[in-house]
Amino acid sequence: MKYVLTLIGNKETPLASAHVDAARALLPAPAAPDWLAEEIACDIAFETPNARTVEVAARAALKGTRIDLAVLPAEGRRKKLLVADMDSTIIGQECIDELADELGLKPQIAAITERAMKGEIEFEPALRERVALLKGLDIAALEKVYRARITETPGGRTLTATMRAHGAACALVSGGFSFFTSRVAAAVGFDVNQANELLFENEKLTGAVQEPILGRQAKIDALTRLRAEMKLSNHETMAVGDGANDLGMIGEAGLGVAFHAKPVVAEAADARIDHGDLTTLLYLQGYRESEIRRG
Repeated sequence: MKYVLTLIGNKETPLASAHVDAARALLPAPAAPDWLAEEIACDIAFETPNARTVEVAARAALKGTRIDLAVLPAEGRRKKLLVADMDSTIIGQECIDELADELGLKPQIAAITERAMKGEIEFEPALRERVALLKGLDIAALEKVYRARITETPGGRTLTATMRAHGAACALVSGGFSFFTSRVAAAVGFDVNQANELLFENEKLTGAVQEPILGRQAKIDALTRLRAEMKLSNHETMAVGDGANDLGMIGEAGLGVAFHAKPVVAEAADARIDHGDLTTLLYLQGYRESEIRRG
């Protein structure tokens, strides 16, 4: 079967010919290097009956270099639907932890968040427990957190701008809160967004979230619904996330990407990005620098 080994550097570690040569030496009858972007990304085409073995060998050869890599099928690389997690993926924070900081509860709530994202506890009860601790927080505090604490992950706007320019749709699907997804989606360039609804009374959090809670299954459902609405085949879809709550949609998508993810997610995904920014998702699809729309 035909595959492509994609090597991707970053600002701190430019991709060099030495990295490419080390990877090519492992491949059976590799094609000539195809540079997608100078010092950033390079494709190497090859054929193998066992892509996993090749990927393991390539990772071992490049261990310690901070170069990202993926071994993916050569056919159907360009995706027409992107479904992305928000917290710690499209943005650099976990919104609920930042809200907790407003009440002096960040260590307590962040510990629960970490366990949920690792898959050690179920997402839904963990969310209820954390939201209950936020009872009484003023809606103005949410706006303050968004303005002062939430930062976009580099490359997000470029990712959505490029994919949309080439006819793809981009959906932000979160187990977090619509207060934030609506704002982040508008800023970064997503077509649609979906998340949980916090409940307010007299402009203060009640400590509850609207049921049913949108968790792992809701992300899968969003992907399959959008796929059906767009009349796409499964291989035309891509999902990206970092936590256990994303495992379902990452497994369901044609290309599931673990982005700076928990180990359980990185091990399950088709591709893992440990060092680069969100533009790496474009190089995984074979986009060249000349095709990329910088956002």
